[in-house]
Amino acid sequence: MKWTRVRQKVLATAVPTATAVGVGVAGLGPPVAPATGAPGDSKPAGATAFAEAPTEGAVVVTTGTPGTTTAGTPGTVVAVENLPTAAALPDAGAERRVTYLTTDHRGGIRSSTGAVHVPEGAPPPGGWPVVSYAHGTVGLADQCAPSQVGGTAQEAEFVSRWLRRGYAVVATDYAGLGTPGELAYLDGRAAAHNVIDMVRAARAAAPELASRWVAVGHSQGGHAALHTGRVATAYAPDLDYRGAVALGAPTNLDRLFALGRPGIPRLGVSGLTKFSLFTMAGMRDARPELDIDSYLSPRGRDLARRATEVCSVEFNRYVGAASVGDLLARPVDGLAPAMSDYLGVPADGYDRPLFLGQGGSDLVVPAPLAIAFVGQLGAAGTAHTFRVYPGVDHMGTLTAAFDDAAEFVDRAMG
Repeated sequence: MKWTRVRQKVLATAVPTATAVGVGVAGLGPPVAPATGAPGDSKPAGATAFAEAPTEGAVVVTTGTPGTTTAGTPGTVVAVENLPTAAALPDAGAERRVTYLTTDHRGGIRSSTGAVHVPEGAPPPGGWPVVSYAHGTVGLADQCAPSQVGGTAQEAEFVSRWLRRGYAVVATDYAGLGTPGELAYLDGRAAAHNVIDMVRAARAAAPELASRWVAVGHSQGGHAALHTGRVATAYAPDLDYRGAVALGAPTNLDRLFALGRPGIPRLGVSGLTKFSLFTMAGMRDARPELDIDSYLSPRGRDLARRATEVCSVEFNRYVGAASVGDLLARPVDGLAPAMSDYLGVPADGYDRPLFLGQGGSDLVVPAPLAIAFVGQLGAAGTAHTFRVYPGVDHMGTLTAAFDDAAEFVDRAMG
């Protein structure tokens, strides 16, 4: 079988029961089911061949309801297409962009997109081991999706280093970023599902990928990697999950955010106003019963709306000098249980080892938050490796921690 022929934009959510209509292209096949081979299988059943790129200009239009759908299997491939040049990496031997099905916080089926990067050369026996990379904050708007426009230069080099080391890298955009519905920013459970189902989808699209995999993430993605580590084995027993790497990962944010109230002084966390807005916007969509707007001031509601329209860097100019206290109309301590469920990172429940890397001079995710979480891991008896990199800022952790993280992953892959 060949790559599904589509152009660079999927026009609506697709489910396996949907009707596919080819426009100007004959012979379009149905969505590809996720790989279900036993751990260690290098060629999962139902996989498409990786050799041929899709025809340029082809379009697939599918029926289905935007946002959450009512049918489908997590990890099913809806579409495969050429990876846009902006997202391509020079160290990759082959690359594609996939649209696939995944689940949200409550188990509803969503669609997501992501990139598949395969190293140059022939795969090793058993297939390329897989790094499922979870990216950092880029914003909430559809046009920010990394598989469409690429990520930061630091992230591109970080991913390339994994390719040069002999790992295939699959990278979700997260559901709602470039697909119907909103991105549930820092919704740990939903992000974990997106990261895991990206591996299933990539293996269905590229048969040379092994079932052995690790989760690796930075910043927002580090938060996702930690949540992935708690559920990966149970959520996807068809895969061979080995461990997680979390760099600059925000933890204990549920406790920090619960302090929010009108007039609260600045807490010295760079970008906290923006990240708070992203989180409130995500919770507003994921948990409508919480009436998030009732906690926001008029300025907070306006900024939360604007947050869904532009990417992170551009959004900074709208936030300006606003503080968290400027966003709120009343204290948010009543949201504490919901915040813990939505973005809290538990210290127990991990069945594979963790690696955490932290920049000593990180002002976005300050070291004290990470150190407190590491203490919680120790108290819970969770196996982990923790490294602090003195003088390194938030983005610099990607470079400073790579060698340690790679050695950890090499050992985990066995």
